[in-house]
Amino acid sequence: MDVTTDQLLYIAGLAGVAVFAVSGALAAAEKNLDILGFILFATVTGVGGGTLRDLILDVDVFWVAHPLDLQICVAAGVLTYFIASAFLARKRLQRMLLWVDAMGLALFSVLGTAKAHSIGVDPLVACAMGLITTTFGSVIRDILSGREPVLLGPEIYVTAALAGALSYLLLRYWIDSENTTVLLAMFIAFTVRASALLFDLRLPKFSQR
Repeated sequence: MDVTTDQLLYIAGLAGVAVFAVSGALAAAEKNLDILGFILFATVTGVGGGTLRDLILDVDVFWVAHPLDLQICVAAGVLTYFIASAFLARKRLQRMLLWVDAMGLALFSVLGTAKAHSIGVDPLVACAMGLITTTFGSVIRDILSGREPVLLGPEIYVTAALAGALSYLLLRYWIDSENTTVLLAMFIAFTVRASALLFDLRLPKFSQR
């Protein structure tokens, strides 16, 4: 059965919420929080960026219209609470958090851009919405956990999200299949972030002479 673009985006959106929710719950595991703390971290991370995006675009907030997203966050928080002990080694837990976050980045950078573009905003605005969708939830997660926000880390992060947003907007003009465009853009975003983690890629820093 062929999957329509709307169905693909919906499924990918649920996957993005789940992945970011798990990353939030893993951050709660680092802080040794109780199960309600896991659920809180999972929820604010999973839906935070999309919530801000929808408020800015003045459209129905996605998890209010579709409570399944919120249910996924709660389920992710509870499930992670019971299985996180398998990753109790702190460095291993932090590394897993980075990779889960990379998957969420790839999904949300494209989904946020695609949703904004679908309602007819300027491409630059659509790109900005992709970045907001990707980064806002993780920023809240890191602030609550007392960690340096991942987007301020040395490796490439915002650049990877930007690569996903821009590649989606550009590929739409070269590829007829919207589904292929979405999947390719997600792959590009994940590849950029994964390369940064594996090979310690980073942009040049400003330095005062």
